[in-house]
Amino acid sequence: MADIAIVGGGVVGCATAFWLHRLRPQLRLILLEAGALADGASGRNAGFILPGASADFLKDCSRYGETRARRLWQFTRENRTLLVRELDPTAFDWEDSGALIVAGSAEEEKRLQEAVSWLRSDGAPAIFLSAAEINRRLRARGYRGGLYLPEGGCLDPVALVRYLADRSEALVLTHHPVLALEPCGDGVRLETPYGSVRAGQVLLALNAYLPRLLPETAAYVRPVRAQMLATEPAGRRWVPCPVYSHDGFFYLRQLADGTLLLGGARHLHLEEEVGYEDATTEALQADLERYLHAYFPQTEGLRIQCRWSGTMGFSPDGLPVVDQVPGLEGSYWAAGFTGHGMGYGFRMGRLLAELLLGYTPDGYDLFARSHRSAFALERFG
Repeated sequence: MADIAIVGGGVVGCATAFWLHRLRPQLRLILLEAGALADGASGRNAGFILPGASADFLKDCSRYGETRARRLWQFTRENRTLLVRELDPTAFDWEDSGALIVAGSAEEEKRLQEAVSWLRSDGAPAIFLSAAEINRRLRARGYRGGLYLPEGGCLDPVALVRYLADRSEALVLTHHPVLALEPCGDGVRLETPYGSVRAGQVLLALNAYLPRLLPETAAYVRPVRAQMLATEPAGRRWVPCPVYSHDGFFYLRQLADGTLLLGGARHLHLEEEVGYEDATTEALQADLERYLHAYFPQTEGLRIQCRWSGTMGFSPDGLPVVDQVPGLEGSYWAAGFTGHGMGYGFRMGRLLAELLLGYTPDGYDLFARSHRSAFALERFG
C-alpha cells in the first residue's frame, strides 16, 4: 500500500511526486500513467516557460482583477525560479533566452506597451520593443511591437517530466490506466486493468482527461486540441527565443539545430478543435504554414518533417482548478491549465504536495474551486 498515489504522468503529476519526496522523503509514492510518461499534452507542447495566465498582464488584470493578476504573475515567475534553482537545468535543455510577446493587432500592441510600467513596479523585468526592432531581431516581416520578457525561456518538456519522475523515487507504473477509484478503509482503491492499487491519498493530475474518471468535473475542464508542426532544420538559427504572438494563438521557437516548431491557429477552427480526437487536420495545418511563410519568407523552401497534436484541458475562466476528490478526504484533483501547464506545472506541484501533506499553501486560493465564482458549462466559449 502506498501513502500517496498520483494518477497522471505529465508535468503536474511528476512535479507533485518530486515535491512530495523533497518535503517528506519517507513517503511511499506510486505514480500511475495510462500511457508513457509525458504522453499527453505535457510532452507535445513547445516547452515555453512564460509568466502570467496569458503572458499579457493587462489582459489578465481585465479578466481577474489587478490584485489577482499580480499574484498569478508572481506564482508563474516562481515556477521559473524554482525550475532553475531546484533542478539541474542541463537535464532538460533549459534555455535562459527570455521570450517575445508580439502583438497581432494595434489594440494588443498598445496593451503590451502600457503593461511595462505595471510589470516593473512588481519587479518583473519587461522591455517594449518596436515593430522594427522585433522584425530585425527575428529576421521576420510584418510583426507589430511587443514585449521582451527576460524571465521567459524554453526547455524540453519530455526530458523535464522524465527527470522529475526519476528524482521523485516514486514507483512509476506506465501503461496502467486508472479505470475507477473508491474509498477503501482509511484510503482509496484504484482499479487498473492489471489489478487494484491501494493508497492513503490520491492526486488526480489528468487535466483534459479528468472528466473520464470523474464525470462531475466536466463543468470545470473540457478537452481542446492543440496542433503543431516542425520543419526540417534550417541553415541557421534566427529565432533566438520563444515567440508568443496574436494573443497567444500562434507560438514559435527554433531549436539549436535550426528546426522550427510552430503551433496554434486554434482560434480559426474553434469548434473543430474541441474533443479528444488525437489527429491533425489539413485546414489548420495549412493555416500554420501560411503564418510561418508570411512572417518568415525564408522558410518557403523548408520541408515540414513532422505534424502532431495534443489534448489540453481548458477551464471556463482560463485558470487551473484545484479541488478535493468527492468522498475522499485529503485527496485532490487539479485540471484546466488552459494551454499553460508548463508555465504553472513545477510550482503547482509544490502547492499540491503541500495540500496533500495537510498544509494550506500560499496561492491555493487562486485556484481552489471553492474560492471561484460559480462555473457553468455554458460559460465555455
